[in-house]
Amino acid sequence: MNEPLPVHVLSRIAQLPLKPEPVVLTGERVVLRPFDHSADTEGLHAVSNGKAFTLRGRQAEAYDADERVWRWMSDGPFTDAAALGRWLIAHAARPDVLSLTVHDLAIGWPVGIATFMANSPRDLKIELGNIWYGPIAQGTGASREATRLMCRHAFALGYRRVEWKCNALNERSRRAALSYGFTYEGTQDAHMIIKDRNRDTAWYRMLDSDWRRIEP
Repeated sequence: MNEPLPVHVLSRIAQLPLKPEPVVLTGERVVLRPFDHSADTEGLHAVSNGKAFTLRGRQAEAYDADERVWRWMSDGPFTDAAALGRWLIAHAARPDVLSLTVHDLAIGWPVGIATFMANSPRDLKIELGNIWYGPIAQGTGASREATRLMCRHAFALGYRRVEWKCNALNERSRRAALSYGFTYEGTQDAHMIIKDRNRDTAWYRMLDSDWRRIEP
């Protein structure tokens, strides 16, 4: 049997806008705020351009920006903050997207971006994507907490499904998805062409029932 969903579930559909409402999500390590071009872009470029970065006792040595940050993103590395800003503005302007800047509370600095995207209120599902962090934040727990805050918010709004997709070659993202509680569903071959290269996409999901077990 495939009975209609309960009224209290279906009623959520009309309550959710196509473009997610701006929100501030605060944790112990990070606070997520809607991307602000004038306030965030220079700082985001400083932590993602490959140059050494030191602030308040935390240090990242010079690194390969493509390898550490941009290899699996749709654009980048960015030679200057203006180019990064144009890319971020264009993504944030999409009608089904809310781009959030992740601010590291310990150093008081923007360290990455995490995005609600591919929003489908009609199906009560939404994706966490376009996620990247500068090396200054990698391995600090910032991504884990940001993901937890975003999942908590999405399920509190009434979504049934949160998705996580990544290039099937992106082992770091795949490990992260599993460690955060997402379930692997399969790989869609020849899904996209990114930077003139084929992208097979690995699909992960978390359901509201999963979330209740993870964070009761």
